[in-house]
Amino acid sequence: MSHPLNNISPLDGRYKEKVAELSSIFSESGLIKTRILIECEYLISLSEEKKFPYLKEFSSSEKGKIRSIYKDFSLDSAKRVKEIEKTTNHDVKAVEYFIKEELEKGKIKETELVHFALTSEDINSTSYALMLKEAVNQVLIPELDTILSTLKEKSLQYKNLAFPARTHGQSASPTTLGKEILVFYQRLKRQKERLKKQDYLGKFAGATGNFSSFHSACNGLDWMSFAKNFLEKICLRQNLVTTQIEPHDFVAEICDKFKLINTVFLDISQDFWRYISDDFFAQKLKEGEVVSSAMPHKVNPIDFENAEGNFGLANSLFEFFSRKLPVSRLQRDLSDSTSFRNLGAAFAHTLLGFKAFKRGFSKISPNLEAISNNLKNSWELLAEPIQTILRCEGVENPYEKLKELTRGKKIDQEKITNFVNSLDISKETKNKILLLRPEKYVGLAEEIVEEVLY
Repeated sequence: MSHPLNNISPLDGRYKEKVAELSSIFSESGLIKTRILIECEYLISLSEEKKFPYLKEFSSSEKGKIRSIYKDFSLDSAKRVKEIEKTTNHDVKAVEYFIKEELEKGKIKETELVHFALTSEDINSTSYALMLKEAVNQVLIPELDTILSTLKEKSLQYKNLAFPARTHGQSASPTTLGKEILVFYQRLKRQKERLKKQDYLGKFAGATGNFSSFHSACNGLDWMSFAKNFLEKICLRQNLVTTQIEPHDFVAEICDKFKLINTVFLDISQDFWRYISDDFFAQKLKEGEVVSSAMPHKVNPIDFENAEGNFGLANSLFEFFSRKLPVSRLQRDLSDSTSFRNLGAAFAHTLLGFKAFKRGFSKISPNLEAISNNLKNSWELLAEPIQTILRCEGVENPYEKLKELTRGKKIDQEKITNFVNSLDISKETKNKILLLRPEKYVGLAEEIVEEVLY
Protein backbone atom coordinates (compact mmCIF):
# COMPACT_ATOMS: atom_id res chain seq x y z
CA MET A 1 0.00 0.00 0.00
CA SER A 2 1.42 3.37 -1.03
CA HIS A 3 1.90 5.71 1.91
CA PRO A 4 4.64 8.26 2.81
CA LEU A 5 5.50 6.11 5.86
CA ASN A 6 6.54 3.33 3.46
CA ASN A 7 8.98 5.44 1.43
CA ILE A 8 12.64 4.47 1.49
CA SER A 9 13.94 8.03 1.37
CA PRO A 10 12.95 10.57 4.04
CA LEU A 11 13.01 13.18 1.26
CA ASP A 12 9.70 11.70 0.10
CA GLY A 13 8.47 10.98 3.61
CA ARG A 14 9.54 12.83 6.75
CA TYR A 15 10.94 15.84 4.87
CA LYS A 16 8.55 15.87 1.92
CA GLU A 17 6.87 19.18 2.77
CA LYS A 18 10.20 20.88 3.44
CA VAL A 19 11.53 20.10 -0.05
CA ALA A 20 8.24 20.36 -1.96
CA GLU A 21 9.52 23.21 -4.14
CA LEU A 22 12.18 20.87 -5.54
CA SER A 23 9.99 17.80 -6.03
CA SER A 24 8.08 19.48 -8.87
CA ILE A 25 11.44 20.06 -10.62
CA PHE A 26 13.43 16.87 -10.01
CA SER A 27 10.65 14.29 -9.75
CA GLU A 28 9.97 11.83 -12.56
CA SER A 29 6.92 13.89 -13.42
CA GLY A 30 9.04 17.05 -13.51
CA LEU A 31 11.56 15.41 -15.82
CA ILE A 32 8.83 14.19 -18.18
CA LYS A 33 7.23 17.64 -18.31
CA THR A 34 10.55 19.30 -19.14
CA ARG A 35 11.24 16.79 -21.88
CA ILE A 36 7.82 17.49 -23.36
CA LEU A 37 8.45 21.24 -23.22
CA ILE A 38 11.66 20.89 -25.23
CA GLU A 39 10.15 18.53 -27.80
CA CYS A 40 7.17 20.83 -28.33
CA GLU A 41 9.22 24.02 -28.61
CA TYR A 42 11.59 22.24 -31.01
CA LEU A 43 8.68 21.22 -33.25
CA ILE A 44 7.43 24.82 -33.28
CA SER A 45 10.90 26.11 -34.13
CA LEU A 46 11.21 23.64 -36.99
CA SER A 47 7.94 24.87 -38.46
CA GLU A 48 9.14 28.48 -38.29
CA GLU A 49 12.10 27.65 -40.53
CA LYS A 50 9.78 26.83 -43.46
CA LYS A 51 12.31 24.36 -44.87
CA PHE A 52 10.17 21.22 -44.86
CA PRO A 53 7.53 20.54 -47.52
CA TYR A 54 5.77 18.30 -45.03
CA LEU A 55 5.74 20.98 -42.30
CA LYS A 56 4.14 24.38 -42.74
CA GLU A 57 4.54 27.05 -40.08
CA PHE A 58 1.98 26.49 -37.36
CA SER A 59 -0.69 29.11 -36.81
CA SER A 60 -0.95 30.90 -33.47
CA SER A 61 -3.82 28.62 -32.57
CA GLU A 62 -1.82 25.52 -33.43
CA LYS A 63 1.19 26.74 -31.46
CA GLY A 64 -1.13 27.25 -28.52
CA LYS A 65 -2.37 23.67 -28.82
CA ILE A 66 1.19 22.33 -28.98
CA ARG A 67 2.30 24.37 -25.96
CA SER A 68 -0.76 23.27 -24.01
CA ILE A 69 0.71 19.74 -23.99
CA TYR A 70 3.28 20.86 -21.44
CA LYS A 71 1.44 23.85 -19.98
CA ASP A 72 -1.57 21.67 -19.09
CA PHE A 73 0.64 18.76 -18.05
CA SER A 74 -0.80 16.84 -15.10
CA LEU A 75 -0.21 13.73 -13.06
CA ASP A 76 -2.50 11.89 -15.46
CA SER A 77 -0.24 13.01 -18.32
CA ALA A 78 2.80 11.61 -16.51
CA LYS A 79 0.97 8.35 -15.86
CA ARG A 80 0.14 8.04 -19.55
CA VAL A 81 3.80 8.51 -20.50
CA LYS A 82 4.82 5.83 -18.00
CA GLU A 83 2.16 3.52 -19.40
CA ILE A 84 3.61 3.95 -22.90
CA GLU A 85 7.09 3.35 -21.52
CA LYS A 86 6.02 -0.10 -20.35
CA THR A 87 5.84 -1.01 -24.04
CA THR A 88 8.74 1.04 -25.42
CA ASN A 89 11.09 0.35 -22.51
CA HIS A 90 12.54 3.75 -23.45
CA ASP A 91 11.62 6.87 -21.53
CA VAL A 92 12.33 9.49 -24.20
CA LYS A 93 10.58 7.48 -26.92
CA ALA A 94 7.55 7.25 -24.64
CA VAL A 95 7.53 11.06 -24.45
CA GLU A 96 7.64 11.25 -28.25
CA TYR A 97 4.68 8.87 -28.61
CA PHE A 98 2.71 10.75 -25.95
CA ILE A 99 3.19 14.06 -27.80
CA LYS A 100 2.06 12.44 -31.05
CA GLU A 101 -1.10 11.23 -29.32
CA GLU A 102 -1.82 14.72 -28.03
CA LEU A 103 -1.16 16.32 -31.42
CA GLU A 104 -3.60 13.94 -33.05
CA LYS A 105 -6.22 14.87 -30.46
CA GLY A 106 -5.66 18.50 -31.43
CA LYS A 107 -5.98 17.58 -35.12
CA ILE A 108 -2.36 18.55 -35.84
CA LYS A 109 -1.12 16.14 -38.52
CA GLU A 110 2.61 16.89 -38.65
CA THR A 111 3.48 14.34 -36.00
CA GLU A 112 6.42 12.69 -37.76
CA LEU A 113 8.64 15.71 -37.11
CA VAL A 114 8.35 15.24 -33.36
CA HIS A 115 11.84 14.31 -32.20
CA PHE A 116 13.12 14.92 -35.75
CA ALA A 117 16.81 13.90 -36.19
CA LEU A 118 17.36 13.94 -32.44
CA THR A 119 18.93 11.44 -30.09
CA SER A 120 17.73 11.00 -26.53
CA GLU A 121 20.66 12.93 -25.12
CA ASP A 122 19.61 16.05 -27.04
CA ILE A 123 16.45 16.00 -24.95
CA ASN A 124 18.07 14.79 -21.74
CA SER A 125 20.96 17.26 -21.67
CA THR A 126 18.66 20.20 -22.23
CA SER A 127 16.06 18.89 -19.77
CA TYR A 128 18.51 18.46 -16.91
CA ALA A 129 20.11 21.81 -17.71
CA LEU A 130 16.73 23.54 -17.46
CA MET A 131 15.85 21.64 -14.29
CA LEU A 132 19.15 22.57 -12.70
CA LYS A 133 18.79 26.20 -13.73
CA GLU A 134 15.30 26.41 -12.25
CA ALA A 135 16.30 24.69 -9.01
CA VAL A 136 19.38 26.84 -8.51
CA ASN A 137 17.93 30.20 -9.52
CA GLN A 138 14.34 29.83 -8.33
CA VAL A 139 14.80 27.80 -5.13
CA LEU A 140 18.36 27.54 -3.79
CA ILE A 141 19.67 31.06 -4.46
CA PRO A 142 16.55 32.77 -3.03
CA GLU A 143 16.88 30.61 0.11
CA LEU A 144 20.55 31.52 0.31
CA ASP A 145 19.69 35.21 -0.16
CA THR A 146 17.36 35.05 2.84
CA ILE A 147 20.16 33.64 4.99
CA LEU A 148 22.64 36.21 3.70
CA SER A 149 20.22 38.99 4.56
CA THR A 150 19.96 37.71 8.13
CA LEU A 151 23.72 37.32 8.48
CA LYS A 152 24.23 40.86 7.22
CA GLU A 153 21.65 42.22 9.65
CA LYS A 154 23.23 40.41 12.61
CA SER A 155 26.73 41.41 11.59
CA LEU A 156 25.73 45.07 11.71
CA GLN A 157 23.73 44.62 14.91
CA TYR A 158 26.67 43.08 16.76
CA LYS A 159 29.52 44.88 15.01
CA ASN A 160 30.86 46.26 18.31
CA LEU A 161 29.90 43.44 20.67
CA ALA A 162 33.22 42.16 22.02
CA PHE A 163 33.27 38.39 21.76
CA PRO A 164 35.61 35.63 22.98
CA ALA A 165 37.80 34.11 20.29
CA ARG A 166 39.33 30.66 20.11
CA THR A 167 42.40 29.55 18.17
CA HIS A 168 43.46 25.93 18.54
CA GLY A 169 40.49 25.61 20.88
CA GLN A 170 42.03 28.02 23.39
CA SER A 171 41.33 31.63 24.34
CA ALA A 172 42.75 34.08 21.83
CA SER A 173 42.68 37.81 21.12
CA PRO A 174 39.03 38.92 21.36
CA THR A 175 36.97 39.79 18.32
CA THR A 176 33.44 41.10 17.84
CA LEU A 177 30.45 38.93 17.16
CA GLY A 178 29.50 41.06 14.17
CA LYS A 179 32.89 40.63 12.54
CA GLU A 180 32.83 36.86 13.03
CA ILE A 181 29.39 36.65 11.42
CA LEU A 182 30.71 38.85 8.63
CA VAL A 183 33.39 36.26 7.82
CA PHE A 184 30.71 33.73 6.89
CA TYR A 185 28.51 36.31 5.18
CA GLN A 186 31.39 37.32 2.94
CA ARG A 187 32.38 33.74 2.11
CA LEU A 188 28.83 32.74 1.19
CA LYS A 189 28.16 35.93 -0.75
CA ARG A 190 31.25 35.35 -2.88
CA GLN A 191 30.19 31.81 -3.73
CA LYS A 192 26.65 32.94 -4.50
CA GLU A 193 27.98 35.49 -6.99
CA ARG A 194 30.05 32.77 -8.67
CA LEU A 195 26.97 30.57 -8.85
CA LYS A 196 24.91 33.31 -10.49
CA LYS A 197 27.46 33.50 -13.33
CA GLN A 198 27.23 29.77 -14.04
CA ASP A 199 26.66 28.70 -17.65
CA TYR A 200 23.93 26.14 -18.33
CA LEU A 201 24.80 24.23 -21.47
CA GLY A 202 22.77 22.20 -23.89
CA LYS A 203 23.71 19.81 -26.68
CA PHE A 204 21.43 19.57 -29.72
CA ALA A 205 23.40 17.87 -32.50
CA GLY A 206 22.19 14.31 -32.98
CA ALA A 207 23.63 10.86 -32.43
CA THR A 208 27.37 11.56 -32.17
CA GLY A 209 27.23 15.33 -32.07
CA ASN A 210 27.84 16.02 -35.78
CA PHE A 211 24.34 17.00 -36.99
CA SER A 212 24.62 14.03 -39.37
CA SER A 213 20.93 13.11 -39.56
CA PHE A 214 19.89 16.78 -39.66
CA HIS A 215 22.26 17.52 -42.53
CA SER A 216 21.39 14.42 -44.54
CA ALA A 217 17.66 15.18 -44.36
CA CYS A 218 17.86 18.91 -45.00
CA ASN A 219 21.22 20.38 -45.96
CA GLY A 220 19.67 23.72 -46.87
CA LEU A 221 19.45 24.77 -43.23
CA ASP A 222 22.32 26.07 -41.11
CA TRP A 223 21.79 23.50 -38.38
CA MET A 224 24.56 24.77 -36.11
CA SER A 225 22.98 28.22 -36.02
CA PHE A 226 19.50 26.75 -35.70
CA ALA A 227 20.55 24.69 -32.67
CA LYS A 228 22.27 27.70 -31.11
CA ASN A 229 19.20 29.89 -31.59
CA PHE A 230 16.86 27.20 -30.30
CA LEU A 231 18.91 26.66 -27.15
CA GLU A 232 19.01 30.40 -26.54
CA LYS A 233 15.24 30.45 -26.99
CA ILE A 234 14.89 28.06 -24.05
CA CYS A 235 17.55 30.05 -22.10
CA LEU A 236 20.50 27.69 -22.48
CA ARG A 237 23.91 28.16 -24.06
CA GLN A 238 25.01 25.85 -26.85
CA ASN A 239 27.83 23.38 -26.36
CA LEU A 240 28.70 22.79 -30.02
CA VAL A 241 31.59 20.38 -29.52
CA THR A 242 30.32 17.14 -27.99
CA THR A 243 30.07 13.41 -28.49
CA GLN A 244 26.61 11.87 -28.36
CA ILE A 245 26.30 13.42 -24.92
CA GLU A 246 26.89 16.85 -23.49
CA PRO A 247 30.00 16.14 -21.37
CA HIS A 248 28.36 17.36 -18.12
CA ASP A 249 31.35 19.47 -17.10
CA PHE A 250 29.07 22.37 -16.24
CA VAL A 251 27.01 20.09 -14.01
CA ALA A 252 30.21 19.11 -12.20
CA GLU A 253 31.01 22.81 -11.82
CA ILE A 254 27.63 23.44 -10.19
CA CYS A 255 28.11 20.46 -7.87
CA ASP A 256 31.54 21.73 -6.84
CA LYS A 257 30.16 25.21 -6.18
CA PHE A 258 27.42 23.83 -3.95
CA LYS A 259 29.90 21.55 -2.24
CA LEU A 260 31.91 24.61 -1.21
CA ILE A 261 28.80 26.55 -0.16
CA ASN A 262 27.70 23.61 1.97
CA THR A 263 31.19 23.32 3.47
CA VAL A 264 31.02 26.97 4.56
CA PHE A 265 27.66 26.20 6.15
CA LEU A 266 29.19 23.19 7.90
CA ASP A 267 31.84 25.52 9.29
CA ILE A 268 29.41 28.09 10.66
CA SER A 269 27.02 25.41 11.97
CA GLN A 270 29.82 23.75 13.95
CA ASP A 271 31.08 27.11 15.25
CA PHE A 272 27.70 28.17 16.56
CA TRP A 273 27.13 24.71 18.00
CA ARG A 274 30.33 25.27 19.99
CA TYR A 275 29.33 28.80 21.00
CA ILE A 276 26.09 27.39 22.40
CA SER A 277 28.07 24.70 24.21
CA ASP A 278 30.27 27.42 25.74
CA ASP A 279 27.14 29.27 26.90
CA PHE A 280 27.90 32.29 24.73
CA PHE A 281 24.48 31.93 23.12
CA ALA A 282 21.09 31.17 24.64
CA GLN A 283 18.42 29.29 22.70
CA LYS A 284 14.77 30.23 22.59
CA LEU A 285 12.47 27.78 24.32
CA LYS A 286 9.47 26.38 22.48
CA GLU A 287 6.40 25.42 24.46
CA GLY A 288 5.80 21.66 24.43
CA GLU A 289 9.08 20.84 22.67
CA VAL A 290 11.09 17.87 23.94
CA VAL A 291 14.77 17.55 23.02
CA SER A 292 15.77 14.64 25.22
CA SER A 293 13.72 11.58 26.10
CA ALA A 294 15.56 11.21 29.41
CA MET A 295 16.92 14.62 30.48
CA PRO A 296 14.17 17.26 30.79
CA HIS A 297 16.59 20.13 31.37
CA LYS A 298 18.25 20.01 27.95
CA VAL A 299 17.86 22.51 25.12
CA ASN A 300 19.85 20.86 22.37
CA PRO A 301 21.15 22.74 19.28
CA ILE A 302 19.34 20.24 17.07
CA ASP A 303 18.84 22.55 14.09
CA PHE A 304 22.58 23.13 13.66
CA GLU A 305 23.12 19.38 14.03
CA ASN A 306 20.40 18.65 11.47
CA ALA A 307 21.97 21.18 9.11
CA GLU A 308 25.37 19.54 9.55
CA GLY A 309 24.00 16.10 8.70
CA ASN A 310 22.18 17.29 5.60
CA PHE A 311 25.12 19.29 4.29
CA GLY A 312 27.32 16.25 4.76
CA LEU A 313 24.87 14.02 2.86
CA ALA A 314 24.52 16.56 0.06
CA ASN A 315 28.27 16.93 -0.29
CA SER A 316 28.85 13.20 -0.52
CA LEU A 317 26.44 13.15 -3.47
CA PHE A 318 27.88 16.29 -5.05
CA GLU A 319 31.36 14.81 -4.80
CA PHE A 320 30.17 11.66 -6.58
CA PHE A 321 28.40 13.61 -9.32
CA SER A 322 31.36 15.90 -10.03
CA ARG A 323 33.63 12.85 -10.21
CA LYS A 324 31.29 10.58 -12.21
CA LEU A 325 29.32 12.70 -14.64
CA PRO A 326 32.19 14.11 -16.75
CA VAL A 327 33.36 10.55 -17.52
CA SER A 328 31.74 8.53 -20.34
CA ARG A 329 33.04 5.55 -22.24
CA LEU A 330 33.88 6.74 -25.76
CA GLN A 331 30.91 8.50 -27.38
CA ARG A 332 28.21 7.25 -24.98
CA ASP A 333 27.34 5.00 -22.10
CA LEU A 334 24.31 5.03 -19.84
CA SER A 335 25.98 5.20 -16.44
CA ASP A 336 25.19 8.91 -16.28
CA SER A 337 21.45 8.25 -16.65
CA THR A 338 20.84 6.64 -13.27
CA SER A 339 23.23 9.14 -11.71
CA PHE A 340 21.27 12.11 -13.07
CA ARG A 341 18.03 10.71 -11.68
CA ASN A 342 19.45 11.13 -8.19
CA LEU A 343 20.64 14.70 -8.74
CA GLY A 344 17.61 16.13 -6.98
CA ALA A 345 18.52 14.36 -3.74
CA ALA A 346 21.73 16.39 -3.37
CA PHE A 347 19.87 19.66 -3.84
CA ALA A 348 17.07 18.53 -1.52
CA HIS A 349 19.54 17.79 1.29
CA THR A 350 21.16 21.16 0.61
CA LEU A 351 17.77 22.87 0.89
CA LEU A 352 17.07 21.01 4.14
CA GLY A 353 20.44 22.18 5.42
CA PHE A 354 19.68 25.79 4.51
CA LYS A 355 16.32 25.66 6.26
CA ALA A 356 17.68 23.93 9.36
CA PHE A 357 20.50 26.46 9.69
CA LYS A 358 18.03 29.30 9.27
CA ARG A 359 15.83 27.86 12.05
CA GLY A 360 18.77 27.35 14.36
CA PHE A 361 20.16 30.82 13.77
CA SER A 362 16.75 32.41 14.41
CA LYS A 363 16.51 30.70 17.82
CA ILE A 364 19.73 32.00 19.36
CA SER A 365 20.74 35.26 21.00
CA PRO A 366 24.02 36.32 22.63
CA ASN A 367 24.33 35.54 26.33
CA LEU A 368 25.71 38.97 27.20
CA GLU A 369 26.50 38.13 30.81
CA ALA A 370 28.47 34.98 29.97
CA ILE A 371 30.34 36.75 27.18
CA SER A 372 31.22 39.72 29.39
CA ASN A 373 32.34 37.55 32.30
CA ASN A 374 34.53 35.44 30.04
CA LEU A 375 36.33 38.47 28.64
CA LYS A 376 36.67 40.34 31.94
CA ASN A 377 38.28 37.29 33.52
CA SER A 378 40.76 36.73 30.70
CA TRP A 379 43.54 39.20 31.45
CA GLU A 380 46.11 36.85 29.95
CA LEU A 381 44.78 37.88 26.54
CA LEU A 382 46.54 41.21 27.02
CA ALA A 383 49.92 39.49 26.72
CA GLU A 384 49.80 40.11 22.97
CA PRO A 385 49.23 43.89 22.99
CA ILE A 386 51.57 44.44 25.96
CA GLN A 387 54.52 42.68 24.35
CA THR A 388 53.78 44.49 21.07
CA ILE A 389 53.78 47.90 22.81
CA LEU A 390 57.02 47.01 24.59
CA ARG A 391 58.63 46.13 21.25
CA CYS A 392 57.89 49.68 20.12
CA GLU A 393 59.68 50.96 23.22
CA GLY A 394 62.76 48.87 22.53
CA VAL A 395 62.36 46.75 25.66
CA GLU A 396 64.58 43.69 25.52
CA ASN A 397 62.87 40.29 25.11
CA PRO A 398 59.29 41.51 25.69
CA TYR A 399 57.75 38.37 24.20
CA GLU A 400 59.77 36.14 26.50
CA LYS A 401 58.84 38.27 29.53
CA LEU A 402 55.12 38.00 28.79
CA LYS A 403 55.46 34.32 28.01
CA GLU A 404 56.97 33.71 31.45
CA LEU A 405 54.20 35.73 33.07
CA THR A 406 51.19 34.26 31.28
CA ARG A 407 51.79 31.02 29.40
CA GLY A 408 49.45 28.30 30.64
CA LYS A 409 48.38 30.51 33.54
CA LYS A 410 45.23 32.30 34.56
CA ILE A 411 46.16 35.81 35.64
CA ASP A 412 44.21 38.83 36.82
CA GLN A 413 44.42 42.60 36.61
CA GLU A 414 46.57 42.83 39.72
CA LYS A 415 49.31 40.62 38.26
CA ILE A 416 49.28 42.59 35.03
CA THR A 417 49.54 45.87 36.97
CA ASN A 418 52.43 44.63 39.12
CA PHE A 419 54.28 43.38 36.06
CA VAL A 420 53.88 46.67 34.18
CA ASN A 421 54.97 48.73 37.18
CA SER A 422 58.13 46.62 37.46
CA LEU A 423 59.24 47.58 33.95
CA ASP A 424 61.77 50.31 33.23
CA ILE A 425 59.56 52.22 30.79
CA SER A 426 58.06 55.68 30.62
CA LYS A 427 55.06 56.60 32.72
CA GLU A 428 53.17 57.39 29.54
CA THR A 429 53.75 53.87 28.21
CA LYS A 430 52.79 52.32 31.54
CA ASN A 431 49.53 54.26 31.54
CA LYS A 432 48.86 53.22 27.96
CA ILE A 433 49.24 49.57 28.93
CA LEU A 434 47.30 49.84 32.16
CA LEU A 435 44.31 51.28 30.28
CA LEU A 436 44.03 48.08 28.24
CA ARG A 437 41.02 45.85 28.95
CA PRO A 438 40.30 42.40 27.48
CA GLU A 439 36.74 43.40 26.54
CA LYS A 440 38.04 46.46 24.68
CA TYR A 441 40.87 44.74 22.82
CA VAL A 442 39.10 44.15 19.48
CA GLY A 443 41.22 46.24 17.14
CA LEU A 444 39.42 47.41 13.99
CA ALA A 445 36.75 44.70 14.03
CA GLU A 446 33.90 47.21 14.02
CA GLU A 447 35.51 49.23 11.24
CA ILE A 448 35.93 46.08 9.13
CA VAL A 449 32.19 45.40 9.34
CA GLU A 450 31.38 48.98 8.40
CA GLU A 451 33.89 48.98 5.54
CA VAL A 452 32.28 45.89 3.99
CA LEU A 453 28.59 46.45 4.68
CA TYR A 454 28.13 50.23 4.44
